[in-house]
Amino acid sequence: MPTEKPILFNGPMVRAILSGQKTVTRRVLKNQMLAGWGIADPAHPLATITSAHPKKGKFSLLIRREIYPDSGKFEHDVIPSPYGKPGDRLWVREAWARIRVAQAPDQEWVVYREGDNRTDYGGPWKPGIHMFRKDCRLLLEITAVRVERLQDISEAQARAEGISPISTGRFHCGHDEEGQITSKSPVTAFAWLWNSINGEGGWAENPWVWVVEFKRVTQ
Repeated sequence: MPTEKPILFNGPMVRAILSGQKTVTRRVLKNQMLAGWGIADPAHPLATITSAHPKKGKFSLLIRREIYPDSGKFEHDVIPSPYGKPGDRLWVREAWARIRVAQAPDQEWVVYREGDNRTDYGGPWKPGIHMFRKDCRLLLEITAVRVERLQDISEAQARAEGISPISTGRFHCGHDEEGQITSKSPVTAFAWLWNSINGEGGWAENPWVWVVEFKRVTQ
């Protein structure tokens, strides 16, 4: 049976999911691998997460670490995927509100800040972290999970992160005080987006990230 877990997205990312532009997300590993750690299978260097304990149903990254330099002896560590495995589902937490209208005071509706045209409700909005499962409208099915360095992202993957062209040869990055920022590279645009979400310098740190690919499914 597939499992379901919540995942939080901000407004621009929710819009990108709704439009079909975003089909992958990158999230920083909480425990960054130490220097000298490597994948247990050298033939697949951090390309695919392996099932370290298939009998227990875990879908984990298996890494190994030399006990001490030049010893030739290794110990293994397992980092479970916090998002699940292919086939599992993620329900999206986003900005929302529960409202009543004068015409039907005994009824409630859930409205969403992004892309919801059913009402002119203007807030205050509840942050997505406080959303309940029953109020979720976006359900994602995981199609692939892997671990890689942030800066290993390809142009195709940057586009799949929701980076889309706005004109011939230009990609939207964001806005500053002088107006819209654009780039000729979707990767550069994604790097700007990453820093805007994770803090200045986040891209330069080049952390290990979970790469979770998904498709939208009906509930």
